[in-house]
Amino acid sequence: MNNNQSHWDKSYEWKAVTLLTLGFGLVGLDRWIIAPLFPSMMRDLNLDYQDLGNIIAVLGVAWGIFAIFTGPLSDRIGRRRVLIPSIIGFSLLAGLSGMATGMASLLLIRVLMGAFEGAFCPTSIAATDEASHPLRRGRNQGILQCSFALFGMGFAPIIATQLLDVVPSWRWVFVLSALPGLVIAFLLYRVLRDFRARAESAAPAVPVAPTQSISSGSLFAHRNVVLGMLAVVCAMTGIFVLGAMIPSYLVDFLKLSSQQMGFVTSALGLGGTCGVLILPTLSDWLGRRWVTVASFVGATAFLAAFSRTGPSPIELFVLLFFAAGFAFGIVALVTGPIAMEAAPIGKTASVAGLIIGAGEIFGGGVAPALAGHLANTYGIASVLTLAMGGLALGCVIGVFLKETAPRKQRVAPAATNPV
Repeated sequence: MNNNQSHWDKSYEWKAVTLLTLGFGLVGLDRWIIAPLFPSMMRDLNLDYQDLGNIIAVLGVAWGIFAIFTGPLSDRIGRRRVLIPSIIGFSLLAGLSGMATGMASLLLIRVLMGAFEGAFCPTSIAATDEASHPLRRGRNQGILQCSFALFGMGFAPIIATQLLDVVPSWRWVFVLSALPGLVIAFLLYRVLRDFRARAESAAPAVPVAPTQSISSGSLFAHRNVVLGMLAVVCAMTGIFVLGAMIPSYLVDFLKLSSQQMGFVTSALGLGGTCGVLILPTLSDWLGRRWVTVASFVGATAFLAAFSRTGPSPIELFVLLFFAAGFAFGIVALVTGPIAMEAAPIGKTASVAGLIIGAGEIFGGGVAPALAGHLANTYGIASVLTLAMGGLALGCVIGVFLKETAPRKQRVAPAATNPV
């Protein structure tokens, strides 16, 4: 297979990466639009902080479990058969959230939604990897995953708070959020290719034991898989605790208005977008390991400063912007290029599913539920300590990662995209 970029199918690369990026963005939008709507939902459905933590948690746990199992499934049956039903499923369920009548129905809807989103996530990462030239792997993974932050925590707070002034109730915001996903599903059906058969028949760039591609134990042969699972748990603890609790912290503790809350909360998504775009690309040149460590240090430092800042929207926005940028960048870096470069041949979605699954179950599931308990027991401000603790632990874990960036390894990476 010729790795020369002049013989690469760049047209398919940009079309596939664009559509997968929009789909990943809608995953973020449908998942996180509930947080800025929650103050209104609390009054109508008689909910509290623990309920909010549990709603976020059950989706994260379902996401994690299905990411673990559907990653290998997409390696076997192809990306299209997983991605297209997944985006249709989570879009319809996002709209159905607007019809919830209480905590029980919300939990059921969010569990099912997490299952479809968990299936979409590792499969979209693997599909992006297959569509990308290896020297643009970090950049394209950054583009893909930045949309989760941009749509889910950047656009969602602004869209939600503005639509509340236009539509009759919060329920209609959920209904409207479902429509774009159906359009993207149709476009993916028209554009997306499967490279599974070709990848399996291609000679690997590095010799692989005959059982490596089929043995589940071989998924852990590279130490970055286990370390990546731990690192993502730490980063997601910071991200998802903030994503779930920051709107309530700003309104209930700092007494900001709904519009000010929407502005400050959007820093999570806007900062995360910049971090996801910049850090994986930077790691293509500087290496995966030290970019990860520096990002954990930066996220911890900026969040510590945020926790000591009073009701000043602009200052809060700036500090949260940088904290989110570093934290989201870590997730994109670890679940994208680090995971892809640690995976055995033909098992990229399997490894991505393992790493994402661990992060979602513990960082996206257990951590928000624990944050809800802390908020009810010790006050909403206590959740910032939990987020900082997770990020600080990640500083240590990142040091032990093995460097795998192609430019640092000085090897020519294999390509799978046909001309």
